[in-house]
Amino acid sequence: MKEATVNPDLSVTIHDNVPLPGPSPTQVLIRIVCSGFNPKDWKEPYFHKIESNSGDDMAGYVESVGKDVVGFQVVGDKVAAFHTMRTLGGSFAEFGLAESSTTFLIPAHVSFEEASTIPLCAYTAAVALFARLKLPMQWAPPNKPTPLIIYGASSAVGAFAIKLARHAGIYPIIAVAGSGQAYVETLLNRSRGDSIVDYRNGNILQDIRSALDAAGTSDVYHAIDAICENDSHLVVSRALSTGGSIALINPGMDYSDIRNDINKGIIYVGVVNGNFEDDKRLAGMEKSDPIPHRRDFGLVWSTLFSRGLSDGWLTAHPYELVPGGLEGVSTALNNLKAGKVSAKKYVVRIAEN
Repeated sequence: MKEATVNPDLSVTIHDNVPLPGPSPTQVLIRIVCSGFNPKDWKEPYFHKIESNSGDDMAGYVESVGKDVVGFQVVGDKVAAFHTMRTLGGSFAEFGLAESSTTFLIPAHVSFEEASTIPLCAYTAAVALFARLKLPMQWAPPNKPTPLIIYGASSAVGAFAIKLARHAGIYPIIAVAGSGQAYVETLLNRSRGDSIVDYRNGNILQDIRSALDAAGTSDVYHAIDAICENDSHLVVSRALSTGGSIALINPGMDYSDIRNDINKGIIYVGVVNGNFEDDKRLAGMEKSDPIPHRRDFGLVWSTLFSRGLSDGWLTAHPYELVPGGLEGVSTALNNLKAGKVSAKKYVVRIAEN
């Protein structure tokens, strides 16, 4: 098979005749049609000076399954999957590996391009909302307004957080966004008090409080910072009431400047694959806020993603198709690094249907 290796300078080396990876007992081998991109795909090779197939979002057909896999026994099933980060079998290749628990069936009406925008960011949103913030799930929705601040609402993580929160009956949503506001508007329900705050106005904290007042509430105990840049974590945490919780997307930052009466939870999506390397990275971060039964968490959300796509409450993130297949991987990564994308994801098509 062909596989692309991302170099530290974000150039790409394409290797021919790479042996087909074999699935472990719990994995699925996927013939990849499309791969999505995430910021970590350029950050890992660039900052850590490593060469790797750093892609994690894949959509394609089941090629084979491990002996302990349940639910994907039919070769040719149309699926999307979240590859276990920093392991072999990434998505910048003709074939890739994923845990069966984070592989999900996609309906016939959903394209491979659309499906490849979903896995990593949707699982990240689920971890943020329901593991870190411990918000109620949709089968036991809150019986009163439960305000939620989402900073970076037009990002893929932020947008999926809005979709999952709305399906769980969480409102009002205070969405902080910039140039992507038109897209964010399509996700909100104004009748339930949802609103947008423009971070470019320079009065974010005041505008958040005004939005809460307009929604008929003054206290807010839940927030997601899906950006974690330019002290966004401080702005968001200052809006929270005493005892509130903030979920933070960047595990590599120092958040000691957040006031002590706020609970801080790191969003690390790799936990849904139960990877030992992910456990080591989280050592010390999770002592007061563990995520037990991590594979079960991923499995439940895989089932919900399939159902959500079928029923329509879950939709793909807007995307831009980068031409060139594996040759286009470098272009997409460099554009991500340069900040050339807003309110959409890059996707490459590796194979025809």
